[in-house]
Amino acid sequence: MGGCFSKPKPVELKIEVVLPEKERGKEELSASGKGSPRAYQGNGTARHFHTEERLPTPHPYPSPQDCVEAAVCHVKDLENGQMREVELGWGKVLLVKDNGEFHALGHKCPHYGAPLVKGVLSRGRVRCPWHGACFNISTGDLEDFPGLDSLHKFQVKIEKEKVYVRASKQALQLQRRTKVMAKCISPSAGYSGSTNVLIVGAGAAGLVCAETLRQEGFSDRIILCTLDRHLPYDRPKLSKSLDTQPEQLALRPKEFFRAYGIEVLTEAQVVTVDVRNKKVMFKDGFKLEYSKLLLAPGSSPKTLSCKGKEVENVFTIRTPEDANRVVRLARGRNVVVVGAGFLGMEVAAYLTEKAHSVSVVELEETPFRRFLGERVGRALMKMFENNRVKFYMQTEVSELRAQEGKLKEVVLKSSKVVRADVCVVGIGAVPATGFLRQSGIGLDSRGFIPVNKMMQTNVPGVFAAGDAVTFPLAWRNNRKVNIPHWQMAHAQGRVAAQNMLAQEAEISTVPYLWTAMFGKSLRYTGYGEGFDDVIIQGDLEELKFVAFYTKGDEVIAVASMNYDPIVSKVAEVLASGRAIRKREVELFVLHSKTGDMSWLTGKGS
Repeated sequence: MGGCFSKPKPVELKIEVVLPEKERGKEELSASGKGSPRAYQGNGTARHFHTEERLPTPHPYPSPQDCVEAAVCHVKDLENGQMREVELGWGKVLLVKDNGEFHALGHKCPHYGAPLVKGVLSRGRVRCPWHGACFNISTGDLEDFPGLDSLHKFQVKIEKEKVYVRASKQALQLQRRTKVMAKCISPSAGYSGSTNVLIVGAGAAGLVCAETLRQEGFSDRIILCTLDRHLPYDRPKLSKSLDTQPEQLALRPKEFFRAYGIEVLTEAQVVTVDVRNKKVMFKDGFKLEYSKLLLAPGSSPKTLSCKGKEVENVFTIRTPEDANRVVRLARGRNVVVVGAGFLGMEVAAYLTEKAHSVSVVELEETPFRRFLGERVGRALMKMFENNRVKFYMQTEVSELRAQEGKLKEVVLKSSKVVRADVCVVGIGAVPATGFLRQSGIGLDSRGFIPVNKMMQTNVPGVFAAGDAVTFPLAWRNNRKVNIPHWQMAHAQGRVAAQNMLAQEAEISTVPYLWTAMFGKSLRYTGYGEGFDDVIIQGDLEELKFVAFYTKGDEVIAVASMNYDPIVSKVAEVLASGRAIRKREVELFVLHSKTGDMSWLTGKGS
């Protein structure tokens, strides 16, 4: 895997390079650099892929002219546990010194381009400071999510006390490496009514499952089916950047799926699963046999049940079309957002510059109250109020009034009437598992699919992952939880694939999530349900703080704004199995005027 001798990933250069550098550094809204230049116009009936169409791949052994080598520092310039960005002329490299050894890797996180030098080095891996993805420093391989690609690993040699790095110019410019994958050699691919692996749902869990199978050498048929009309896309961006076009959101270009024989059925709705005969039926009557099944259907947004719920211009946001339509209709008009959770608040923040007015209606007394607590919720609320967002708290919608069929007013239970041309509903979601009710696959009382640590359901050969499952959370005493977040779906999709191949993998990742509003990011790690205290270090009013959520004497979650890389640091500590005690945090807050975090990486608590 060393620099010039690694098998370069399929070229996505033309997409990566057209993004100006300053754009690519923009954290939350930067394009992932993976978008296909063309939208995929699937129609649900096209079940044939031409597998001879391949991604253009460069020659696996670059010529010496493609390589660059330079002395980057003296061996004594870096202490153990230190990282530094070094310049090779054709691009930067992340140089890491760990246990006396030097490693050279790509310097940007392939997910959204975060500078990894600002991340956390621990236990032989570097964790991204923005969204928590982890990369092995010996191989560059992605070990925890989000994102799909790994880092290039470059050759290091030491001569006369100097550290030299040798790298391929192309790898330096690409900044990402797709792992080597098997191709499909199944003779039935593309046309028969049976598949080895069927994946229902093409979000993060479904896509990562398919890619992991190919990375692990699986060369039989894989079919990924989705209700969407698009190939898998970056759904968290929908509510953060509502007018992003579908092709800019694509996680992989169309050619990728062709090259690796991952067949995608778009606008394909599964209506029944027959586990005895290992068969699913689609809404259009098409039947498909499988031998292994992954259920990753995600969730469906809850809708309002009040009077007038059928009037025009009331939206939930589930697809790029929904998001694009909301922006188009909201320009210069009055918008009401119902629900002050992540989706509602992200939409409200995005629309403030475009709409005439934005109002938020919420049942709780502060936004994010259950998730982030009263004080943090209030600080965020103030930021919104400073951006002209009006809040109607501790009330709900009692009626939607129309004029000529189109929304005109939102009536609240407090009897207040709010002018509204567009209404966006973000009041939570329910698992999209109705099609499983008669299947014999276990569902709990809320409709979630319970799985074990290996993502197995109660039916052999049937796995489930993503927003629709409850699973045992290892570091919270295997408590059965539902964590409907992007990073967790990736991790579960990977574990499901490994267990389809009988590798006996278990889900152990620490939850990590983020939100972005008005160009500011909030990061969060852990599982804070049931917290009984919040300890805050920093300045809430300035939105530069870290909040520790505790239950009893243990820290169960941490949130921060403008305090990187604290959340990634805590995620690493929790992932290592060490508990963080409340008294450690109290001492830190009491004595630390500098924000020094070194106590976190101490060994015992």
